[in-house]
Amino acid sequence: MLFYGPPGTGKTTTALAIAYQLYGPELYKSRVLELNASDERGINVVRTKIKDFAAVAVGSARKGGYPCPPYKIIILDEADSMTEDAQNALRRTMETYSKVTRFFFICNYISRIIEPLASRCAKFRFKPLSEDVMSNRILHICNEEGLTLDAQALSTLSAISQGDLRRAITYLQSAARLFGSSISASDLISVSGAIPEDIVKSLLVACKSGEFDVANKEVSNIIADGYPVSQLLSQFLDVIVNADDIPDEHKARICRKLGEADKCLVDGADEYLQLLDMASETIRALFNIPQGLVF
Repeated sequence: MLFYGPPGTGKTTTALAIAYQLYGPELYKSRVLELNASDERGINVVRTKIKDFAAVAVGSARKGGYPCPPYKIIILDEADSMTEDAQNALRRTMETYSKVTRFFFICNYISRIIEPLASRCAKFRFKPLSEDVMSNRILHICNEEGLTLDAQALSTLSAISQGDLRRAITYLQSAARLFGSSISASDLISVSGAIPEDIVKSLLVACKSGEFDVANKEVSNIIADGYPVSQLLSQFLDVIVNADDIPDEHKARICRKLGEADKCLVDGADEYLQLLDMASETIRALFNIPQGLVF
């Protein structure tokens, strides 16, 4: 099986739950081999450790009421970090020992799994968790840990986590340690590193004014407050896409500039200059000013 999708959506937990459900706690250690990115998983490990584990046949004696099928399981977590040579070496191992060993491949990006390996697997895509699922689980954790979370804080936690339950639990844990058992939306925003919504909207308002000096002042304040520009671009994108008063053509120009600015930041460009350039292009797009000459 091949489980793929964004982090924090339950891929590894699902694989481990299936293994425990099949073998129970007694046979789990002898029937399941789990390797993640912290383990050495080069071609030599595939040829020795994985091959040796896969080659040994097992019986089908039932223990403790568990099914205990006559095969073992190898779980390769973060398989997209394996080298291409190691993935190629696995192809033959999977075919040779398919009767006595089953494989779980878990990854974030299926494009990094070579096609011959992916074609041998049943693929299951894990999508980001919905707000309802996130809220139910977070409320369960809050009840067990004695935490108080109001409706606004719960909605904020789901929004800043972006469907990643692991990240949501981390934010909740950090907020509980810093602010106690009663947690507000502002507490969660402060521990998550997310930028307050009013800061993002104030930048858009400055751009809508059409005054470069106003936009420059807002950009300077954001840089002075130490907010991460890459995070601001991501949140600014959401505001632009969801804005009803901006035509689609203008949205397209702004989104294109956001992508260019994000790429420049990844390459090490200055945050102030990139944010100012993005604000300038937003003003030009909102007022339908033609783009300047491109050299």
